[in-house]
Amino acid sequence: MLLLAADTSGKQGSIGLARCGPDDSCEIIEVAPLAGGTFSAQLVPQIAALLGQHSLSKGDIGGFAVVSGPGSFTGLRVGLAAIKALAEVLHAPIAAVSLLEAVASLGPPGRVLAAVDAGRGEIYAGDYEVGREITPVSERLLTREEFVRAAAAAAAVVTPDRSIGEAARASTPAVYEIDVPRSDTIARLGWRKIRAGLTVSPEILEANYIRRSDAEIFAKPDK
Repeated sequence: MLLLAADTSGKQGSIGLARCGPDDSCEIIEVAPLAGGTFSAQLVPQIAALLGQHSLSKGDIGGFAVVSGPGSFTGLRVGLAAIKALAEVLHAPIAAVSLLEAVASLGPPGRVLAAVDAGRGEIYAGDYEVGREITPVSERLLTREEFVRAAAAAAAVVTPDRSIGEAARASTPAVYEIDVPRSDTIARLGWRKIRAGLTVSPEILEANYIRRSDAEIFAKPDK
């Protein structure tokens, strides 16, 4: 199956193509970066260009893997809208992948605390059991102080953010600083979900923001 993977959750993103087989294997064809701030203008043209470079068309795509959050509200909306539209036209399955799940997958086996910067002095944190399968335990939004306490109780902390790694080392030496996950990682995780039947339809694919939007935070309560 030809799998298209996309991540528009952060300041920088990426798309990728992978040829996935009947087992868990995925041969990565290419990963192309996406510049943050212009996802809405470049995502669909970049997908078309990537397919064209390999003499492929959108009709060759058999499935999708997309980061569903947490991350930028605007970026996630753009990425999910594009994947929804393509999947609906092609009648292809979608695997929704958490960014925290992708971070956890690049760490050591066992119970890990995956962490990414949420801005505003806060951190997105996810507890995962990492083995042959990656099992989510919880995902939440923490203050820096709450994160340091959570890191002290974790067997290992995995993060692509140096400042978060430094904060975690105040309470545990088991810190793994990794590169930001790219769409090749998303493709492999997504393919496992598709094979396991853990897919979502375009109608029910939603972003996992974890944090509430400003509109929700500052909305006036009903009288």
